[in-house]
Amino acid sequence: MCKQIAKRVLLGVAGLSLAVAGFTQAAQVTEISGAGATFPYPVYAKWAEAYAAKTGVKMNYQSIGSGGGIKQIKAKTVDFGASDAPLKPAELDKAGLMQFPMVMGGVVPVVNVPGVQPGNLKLSGAVLAEIFLGEIKQWDDPRIGTLNPGVKLPHSAITVVHRADGSGTTWIFTNYLSKVSRGWSSKVGNNKSVAWPVGVGGKGNEGVASYVGRIKGAIGYVEYAYALQNHMSYAQLRNQAGQFVSPTSATFQAAAANADWGHAPGFYMVLTDQPGEQSWPITGATFILVYKTQAKPATGAAVLNFFDWAYHNGDGMAQQLDYVPMPASVVSLVEKTWSKEIHDADKHAVWSVNMAAR
Repeated sequence: MCKQIAKRVLLGVAGLSLAVAGFTQAAQVTEISGAGATFPYPVYAKWAEAYAAKTGVKMNYQSIGSGGGIKQIKAKTVDFGASDAPLKPAELDKAGLMQFPMVMGGVVPVVNVPGVQPGNLKLSGAVLAEIFLGEIKQWDDPRIGTLNPGVKLPHSAITVVHRADGSGTTWIFTNYLSKVSRGWSSKVGNNKSVAWPVGVGGKGNEGVASYVGRIKGAIGYVEYAYALQNHMSYAQLRNQAGQFVSPTSATFQAAAANADWGHAPGFYMVLTDQPGEQSWPITGATFILVYKTQAKPATGAAVLNFFDWAYHNGDGMAQQLDYVPMPASVVSLVEKTWSKEIHDADKHAVWSVNMAAR
């Protein structure tokens, strides 16, 4: 019995030593890098600034689109990737990656229609799909007018603006259109990059916002923070319950309320077209991608320390930008998964809650 107790004590001391060593190594890392989704860029930038001020560790993030982020993490040119389009478990396993949701937000149709103020224009999913298919070409089309009694719509051409790069924002948007429009599903489909029937392409949320802002009669789609920051006119959408709703933190939260992350293999979860009278229909989570086996354990620990800090200290900053923080239960689930699945070449855990830089 004494020998067993002694052995347990030694194992405990060894485990603690590994955690302390890992924390020390992570503390020596002064810079981490990531690339990918433009959807979360505003909040990642805000977190990075606050984290660097607290810890001295810089987080350099390239806002290049989800497709580029997936390519860069697979090529191992960055420490983490970021994607708004969740990878299916089979693809994660094939690449040796794990993903976890970091924050949630909404994709918003934005318009530049003279005389139409933010939230004045109402659209259904079917009509939105017909616009992006090029089947509705004028703003005073009766199909739009029927949804907007009393709103003076001009007899002017619609210019569709879409993403030119591989994008998780596009994945979320086309996932929604595929759910609400058979025509869209059969002709275009759901992907990070699609063959757009009409329109002009902008790079990143920034590019789409810029084009919509400059082109009279334009309609595009951006992450909500970009709509706010650029003072853009957005459209209300009719949700699955038949209610017209505006994009807000409350309507994003309503869409995410019933998400069962605990039964989502690989944290694969899609939040578009959710039930509920207050649900914003184009809601989505954005994900971080890291390798399960870390070639540079100290860097891997530093990456997870940053996101742990953001989970526990970044909610207020996220909410200021109208993102929806992950529930505490999901954060706990994610961090348990880090401890179990992310390790070095010798199968030692790279991160534990004892290493958290909070």
